[in-house]
Amino acid sequence: MVNPWVTGAMGWAFGGPLGGLIGYAAGTLINALAENATKAAKPPPRPPRPAPRASAGADRHNFAVSLLALTAAMMQADGRAMRSELIVAQKFFIQQFGRNLAQTLMPILRDLLREEIPVEIVCRQIRANMSNPQRLTLLHYLYSLAYADGHLHPNEERLLDLIARTLGIRPADRDSIAAMFAPRGDKYADYRVLEVAPDATDDEIRKAYRRLSMKHHPDKVATLGPEFQRAATEKFQRINAAYSAIKKARGMT
Repeated sequence: MVNPWVTGAMGWAFGGPLGGLIGYAAGTLINALAENATKAAKPPPRPPRPAPRASAGADRHNFAVSLLALTAAMMQADGRAMRSELIVAQKFFIQQFGRNLAQTLMPILRDLLREEIPVEIVCRQIRANMSNPQRLTLLHYLYSLAYADGHLHPNEERLLDLIARTLGIRPADRDSIAAMFAPRGDKYADYRVLEVAPDATDDEIRKAYRRLSMKHHPDKVATLGPEFQRAATEKFQRINAAYSAIKKARGMT
């Protein structure tokens, strides 16, 4: 029996030119979920869920397969898939989708690592179906994946730039996320996090902080599950830390 959200997710994320690429992966995922459903005990009847919760679940399910494709592309960028990257991806999928589904997704990810991922097509479809705060959190995850081995390869940086552009993310937002992973000792990283120049006025810094605090609030990605909320919380905390450091350095009140 085919789980209906899986077929919906495949149609949403990999229609058209991407269909052939992950046909095998889709079949594997559908069969695994059907097998798990057969083995599981039948749960007691539940009352119908409210419409907003159904929509939230659809967001998360539809997102799973697109995440697989971009994760594979990111891991391919430097010419080799590192164990450290696989660990980051596996941890993310477990926290986002649960251990059982993550165990199904990881073999599919390994299959996709042998394929050429049409990144721009995937990103355009994500852009059409996800809000800007959700796309920003996705980019944050991809940066964490790129930095899993401790440094950013030039090919990874170019791919992240391509992904950000195709997702419709502003260069300033991309630079702000990138600055969150800057090495210690980068004295201008806090300014880049707040998307302001080092010579910005105190009032400009306050306005930037208020604007970014609203944009990156964890509630903006509530429909995508706990792991995305955790990533959004990390960004939110980094924005607060950057603001506090600048205030202290300037003697702002």
